[in-house]
Amino acid sequence: MSFTLLARGDALNVYDYRCDVGLGAKPFVERHGHASISFVRKGSFGYRTRGRHYELVAGSVLVGCPGDEYVCSHDHVCGDECLSFQLAPQTVDLLGDHAAIWKIGALPPLPELMVTAERAQSAARRGDALALQEAGLLMASRFVGLAGRAGKVATAASDRKPAIDPARDRRRAVEAALWLEAHAAEALDLDTIAARWGLSPFHFLRLFARVLGVTPHQYLVRCRLREAARLLDDPARSVTDIAYDVGFADLSNFVRSFRRAAGVSPGVFRRAAKAERKILQERIAAYSLG
Repeated sequence: MSFTLLARGDALNVYDYRCDVGLGAKPFVERHGHASISFVRKGSFGYRTRGRHYELVAGSVLVGCPGDEYVCSHDHVCGDECLSFQLAPQTVDLLGDHAAIWKIGALPPLPELMVTAERAQSAARRGDALALQEAGLLMASRFVGLAGRAGKVATAASDRKPAIDPARDRRRAVEAALWLEAHAAEALDLDTIAARWGLSPFHFLRLFARVLGVTPHQYLVRCRLREAARLLDDPARSVTDIAYDVGFADLSNFVRSFRRAAGVSPGVFRRAAKAERKILQERIAAYSLG
């Protein structure tokens, strides 16, 4: 495991974590030092904490609770990359009294968080520490708003679902998610995808959703939206071209889907990146620990 500090501040620090652990490597117990939100941007890994096991793929969010022990494993894929936002205690307090959400372990790929995280990714690629901190605070704020609802849904689903075969079913679901991410721009259908893993569409749909917390279609759309958010950072590309390039069949569907995820249209999202800077600078100052 290697890590790089990308941005340091009173409100939060941002790290780039890269793990190249091989398949089946012996995991070891670690401990969270801060409340954290870690966005999986590449690869996959298993995460066990508080007696629960999660399979995290690109777009998933690992939630760290200070003092909690956890174990990460690589049973299906070699290595992963994460963008991790480590929040100061005062920042957590200012986000509100939501102690329970830091104990939910992980969240499946949610479009609202994936789009926001892609903005942070863009800032990281540019080496813009300020923009990266701003995006991190936006993501933390949005996470607090979403995590309570998503955590309750995930817990209820976990309580209802039958046991799964960890060696076979988890491997199939993770491999399918990685394949969908790599082919997200293509025209795909459930029958074709399920056949790749030797399953009927019904059984594939049930397995995928049970392991990863989202349906194949939901994950496919979220992969497309995540890529669109990244491409919107390039002013030379038109919104229409981006919609088709990432796999949407028509512009109106792309705009509706993006608006639901980001809260604004693709055009406003592109223009808002700079306009929000002053507001977020003031927010960072308010979070200062002195």
